[in-house]
Amino acid sequence: MKSLIPRLIRRLFGGIIMILAVASFTFFLIHLIPGNPALSKLTSLEMSGVQPRQAELEVSAIYGFLPHQPLYIQYLQYIWQLLHLNLGKSIMYAGISVSHLLLLALPWTVFTVTAGIIVSFVVGILAGVLIAVYRDRWFGNGITLFSTFLHGIPQLIMALLLAYLLTTIWPIFPYGSPYKASMTPGFTLPFIGSLIFHAILPVAAYAISSYGGWALTMKSSVVSVLGDDFILASELRGLKPRIRIGYIARNAILPLFTTLTLSIGFMFGGSVFIEQIFDYRGLGYMLITATTNLDYPLMAGAFLIITTAVIVANILADFLYTAIDPRIRVQ
Repeated sequence: MKSLIPRLIRRLFGGIIMILAVASFTFFLIHLIPGNPALSKLTSLEMSGVQPRQAELEVSAIYGFLPHQPLYIQYLQYIWQLLHLNLGKSIMYAGISVSHLLLLALPWTVFTVTAGIIVSFVVGILAGVLIAVYRDRWFGNGITLFSTFLHGIPQLIMALLLAYLLTTIWPIFPYGSPYKASMTPGFTLPFIGSLIFHAILPVAAYAISSYGGWALTMKSSVVSVLGDDFILASELRGLKPRIRIGYIARNAILPLFTTLTLSIGFMFGGSVFIEQIFDYRGLGYMLITATTNLDYPLMAGAFLIITTAVIVANILADFLYTAIDPRIRVQ
């Protein structure tokens, strides 16, 4: 365990550098946008009768820098505010803190992404074991064909199909908002039931689109494990097939833990499409809305959170795989 701590510290330091790099990218991207939104905001405030000093304070509060200052000073001010967890104020939502808006949207994305990953992972692992064990029979070939078909459908197309079929052609599930608008949020069975019912389609879009990858990856892992010496030893000892399958699954699932943690981060990126299609007010929906309405502080904050999720997932994947596989620790 002691040998893992320096490695974790190095990975955390690298992750912080990557997050700062993404923040820097978004800062310079705003400056490349034609018209310079910060300068446009300052000009519009002054033309509306706001005193120049007050206008500068408002623009600085929103963007973290002033447009007429040297670029390096603007950049240092932006990074300084970011280190203090100050993401500025939203333009679209009348000056509300970007951090506050993202904290309201983040739980909905975490809920749907986590549920989708769990469902797809469990079902995919079970299907992958069945495919590998019965790979020479019609049953295994049928599941392989079905999994390959689903694996080839992007999340965007899957979400569009589910939304069109189950909210338009057959209006079985609700469309828009994380829960019924007439309900008062609270820890009650009706409210929880409404949350689950409204989340079924977004979760299904995540789960179905990623199921095929889990199933096919697990199949390959199981097939490679079938040739190991401990499988032959278990057969010679006369272990029942059901017990042997348990041994196989436990060893074959190990490489998939890295992919599992990585998929958490990348599904945050997929939320941009799925939440927009289902009008589900999560982080991805917030990013698209901010981009459409040219709310640059909110757009930069949402993009930074999504990118941070991918970076943190990479760090967790590396640490988790190192922790659970003794062979990696030895190396």
